[in-house]
Amino acid sequence: MRVVLASASPRRAELLRAAGFDFEVRPSGLTEWPFPGGDPADHAEALARAKAAGADGAVVVGADTIVVLDGEVLGKPGGPAAAAAMLRRLSGRTHEVVTGVAVRRGSALRSGTARAEVTFRELSEREICDYIAGGEPLDKAGAYAYQGAAGAFVVRLDGDADTVIGMPIALLERLLAQL
Repeated sequence: MRVVLASASPRRAELLRAAGFDFEVRPSGLTEWPFPGGDPADHAEALARAKAAGADGAVVVGADTIVVLDGEVLGKPGGPAAAAAMLRRLSGRTHEVVTGVAVRRGSALRSGTARAEVTFRELSEREICDYIAGGEPLDKAGAYAYQGAAGAFVVRLDGDADTVIGMPIALLERLLAQL
């Protein structure tokens, strides 16, 4: 089955490609809205549903990934200073990553979430500055890319790496089967 990925994320595309999916990329153009409070997983799932509903195709896949620390959603940083502040908060701590996934075929829409817990080792100020200087964290939820240089910060992962990267393949396959 050929699907449409309603996301411009190269990481999501890589995961789909590696899983053997036949797909094309057509971003929904949705402007993500700020976390209004409540359950962060509901927020990620609502964004995924909106992305899937906002793109054209026979079968459309939308996804959204958020990072949660102490009940607070850490979105994409507004710049280097915000990225540094997020990384300092994550240093030496465990946080949750939630990815919402939605699939739409015609008017039928199915969605769900996958969760993972990630623990960072203590980060030095130098490591944080060097990582930010590379530019990688500036467009990532929580200011890091698990599949990139920040993978060296992780000392423990409870859950699937693809959830942290942004497309939990097992959840996607379950949702597609429901359609």
